[in-house]
Amino acid sequence: MTKQPSTRIVIADDHPLFRGALRQAVSHALEGADVSEVGSLESLTEALSQGADADLVLLDLTMPGVQGFSGLLFLRADHPEVPVIVVSANDEPTVIRRCIEFGALGFLPKTADVEQMGEAIRAVLAGSVWTPPGVDLSSPVDIEVADMVRRLSTLTPQQVRVLMMLSEGLLNKQIAYELGVSEATVKAHVSAILTKLNVDSRTQAVIAAAKIAGTAWATAGASATI
Repeated sequence: MTKQPSTRIVIADDHPLFRGALRQAVSHALEGADVSEVGSLESLTEALSQGADADLVLLDLTMPGVQGFSGLLFLRADHPEVPVIVVSANDEPTVIRRCIEFGALGFLPKTADVEQMGEAIRAVLAGSVWTPPGVDLSSPVDIEVADMVRRLSTLTPQQVRVLMMLSEGLLNKQIAYELGVSEATVKAHVSAILTKLNVDSRTQAVIAAAKIAGTAWATAGASATI
């Protein structure tokens, strides 16, 4: 067991029982680690903005405020210095590969045992990339998808949030209210998103994101005017 009393770990998952399992794994791997638990993207953002910098985030792909890979995209854009291990019940190789492409340094299936969780945590804290044994990520890359992954990775944190809200069908005035900004600012964000993703409309932007994330990003109402 490695003693790292100054190591700060944030567990972001909306299931208390699984957060408990992750806390147990962290305690087993790192004696004396400072562990925080949050259950939504909003509370994760608040936790990372307070106190000492986190050394690692264990991030669930599906929790309040998150759609598809949006939580990972937002976190990597807002806190690029913080290593992330994605924790998910969906351990398809395509999902694992996408997480790594979006900047995660590790992927843990929720079926992993405490020993395997500890192994992943220690590996990523040591600067390595960790994925489940036996997972083949060497299959040929879809050039079109790879290009869109790269483009999505250029979005700023606020642009990721706007894209998430577009996918929910929110109008500019609704997005402006939620973010506490003007409609003109939202319009500028939408225009920047379209440019970065090389698409012509809000609908195409949301469809592009949905293609990367499978069916995780909704498309309802995305045809509203810029």
